[in-house]
Amino acid sequence: MAKKVMITDTILRDAHQSQAATRMRIEDMLPACELLDSVGYWSLECWGGATFDSCMRFLGEDPWERLRKLRKAMPNTKLQMLLRGQNLLGYKHYADDVVDAFVGKSIENGIDVIRVFDALNDPRNMEQAMKAIKKNGGICEAAFSYTTSPVHNEAYFVELAKTLVQMGADTICIKDMANLLLPYDAYSLVKALKENVDVPIHLHTHNTTGIGDMTNLMAIQAGVDIVDCALSPMANGTSQPATESLVATLQGSEYDTGLDLGKLAEAAAHFRGVAAKLKEQGSLDPKVLNVDTNTLLYQVPGGMLSNLISQLKQANASDKYYDVLAEIPKVREDFGYPPLVTPTSQIVGTQAVMNVLAGERYKMVPKESKGLLRGEYGKLPGVVNEDVRRKAIGDAEVITCRPADQLEPELEKYRAEAGDLAKCDEDVLSYALFPQVASKFLAERNNPKPKEEPKAAVKTEVKTEVKADQGAVREFYVQDLSC
Repeated sequence: MAKKVMITDTILRDAHQSQAATRMRIEDMLPACELLDSVGYWSLECWGGATFDSCMRFLGEDPWERLRKLRKAMPNTKLQMLLRGQNLLGYKHYADDVVDAFVGKSIENGIDVIRVFDALNDPRNMEQAMKAIKKNGGICEAAFSYTTSPVHNEAYFVELAKTLVQMGADTICIKDMANLLLPYDAYSLVKALKENVDVPIHLHTHNTTGIGDMTNLMAIQAGVDIVDCALSPMANGTSQPATESLVATLQGSEYDTGLDLGKLAEAAAHFRGVAAKLKEQGSLDPKVLNVDTNTLLYQVPGGMLSNLISQLKQANASDKYYDVLAEIPKVREDFGYPPLVTPTSQIVGTQAVMNVLAGERYKMVPKESKGLLRGEYGKLPGVVNEDVRRKAIGDAEVITCRPADQLEPELEKYRAEAGDLAKCDEDVLSYALFPQVASKFLAERNNPKPKEEPKAAVKTEVKTEVKADQGAVREFYVQDLSC
């Protein structure tokens, strides 16, 4: 039986992360919050992902204070965030005590729904965060990273969803970060999930390959409960399909969302001005609006593509772009078919760049690739090329347990390291996730200087250093745009 479709709007998080390098400021959000709060969304995604890092690193904002302001401005709508399981919002695994504290403080400061996922779809890496969400009274939305490979099929995802529900998931999210989920496959997958699990199904896709609207519509016809959209000024392309378009499509049908197009148009008018400002600053590149069907071939999320282009430019090797794109699926196969989402997208992409620039595959293997092959990030979905693994890590033992089981409690260590910089528990957690960035931010916050005009946005999200003597490329993970 058909029913009203609910919508999560991503305008305050993934929309500007996907299109404008997560550069929207809190002052760009607050004027529209009263209106957004009255729309009747299932939730508003407004925190997590790359926003935490970007707030401190580029915008001079305290991410916790941003959350508190949004909570106060939108008391009637569930606020949602994205969490990378045991990685939280960083790029490594944190000990369980840090995970517990971070989840607790996120909910205490205003988050209602936490979408938790793991790049490898390893449930062990989601377990602690899910327990902490439930313990603190949050809504636990467990997500699986959708991808296609010889080991990823409908049966795989259905079994994974059943496992996540047994672990306590309140909702299940299909996280289609690269817009690979084709419309008829979406219909079949949603149908299968609805038949096998008894919690709401939430679909998150993008429009990178131009099929997002069709995927949403087919999923709705199959019974999906909630879909992610973004208000039109920052929708489509590498972002989500437009909210207004879906609301209009369903209006008067058995799936009618009940949302008011007039209110949505009014909210869109505000964010049109914000988008224009971000474009003028150089943060919003019109190229992100393009449809790129190469993603269906290479499974490269939009943000990962821009990182690759940046790396190659700085290595004076832009002509190697298509060679790198062709190398990515080969590296992915060697590495046991990890889904390409932060941090695995950066790891596989950087390894592909190194293989092409070095002229020899796996001549250079960065520590992140070694860690992935050694099991430091969790269990790889498929069979790893053992020749490649040996070349990368030699005779080092492969980790087969939950990686976080090897970590000692570390929250108090971070508290001691942060010292007087940290004025509260939230500051300690900021430091734990991004020590260098948080140290600089907290020092400047605690001893403010006269305010200067904000600098133009930095377009390059990944700093690349090329060493001429060995042709090595080092990537520093300063921003993630692929989740």
